[in-house]
Amino acid sequence: MGRADLQLHSDLGDGLSPPEALLDAAERARLDVIAVTDHDDIRGSFQARDEAARRGSSVAVITGMEVTTRAGHVIALFLEDEVPMLRPLDETIVAIHRLGGVAIVPHPLSYLTFSVGERALRELAERADEESFVDAIEVRNPSYAGRVRASRARWLNAHVLRIAETGSSDAHHSALVATAWTEFSGATAEELRDAIARRATVAGGRSWTLREHLDGVVEQQWRAMLRDPAKRVWRRYVR
Repeated sequence: MGRADLQLHSDLGDGLSPPEALLDAAERARLDVIAVTDHDDIRGSFQARDEAARRGSSVAVITGMEVTTRAGHVIALFLEDEVPMLRPLDETIVAIHRLGGVAIVPHPLSYLTFSVGERALRELAERADEESFVDAIEVRNPSYAGRVRASRARWLNAHVLRIAETGSSDAHHSALVATAWTEFSGATAEELRDAIARRATVAGGRSWTLREHLDGVVEQQWRAMLRDPAKRVWRRYVR
């Protein structure tokens, strides 16, 4: 079984480690696939992919980003272009799919971070429209924010959504890479994508300790709440 960590944040966004350090950590953890998913910014994933190719890494890097929709965050994977932020949830998912990507709901239902809620997911399911429906839901996230509604998210997926499950570390610095992961049959990015389509993935991992939560939290929150949003506005509307 291969292992993939599908939500990592670099210092090009609100993370604390450069993409190269995230790749180093993934190699040490013997992951097969990673995705660098900075908020509304695809550059970190390109940088990680280029570095993996340069060094001939055993870790495959999926390009992507964590898109801010009006209903919460959505992870977009297998992209070569950015998806605009602050659109309705269904329009964002359609845009991801039309770019050839895969849409995953991270930290679902959580009230501790900006997350897609149960009502929004039920509305998507009721439409039965594959183009505007998410491909997977994150049921294993080691942070407090990711764990607070995890059991309800698993129930919702089992009884309503019936889509692939994923696990991701949501690491904002390299020490937390591979604390949660997605297991799949195979070892390549395309085999992972196929497993998601077949709903044949399994989420694994552990919870963070209090010390792990607090490590670098002040700087990370400053980046997340102030520096990174201002930078995104500058990139999109000013330059």
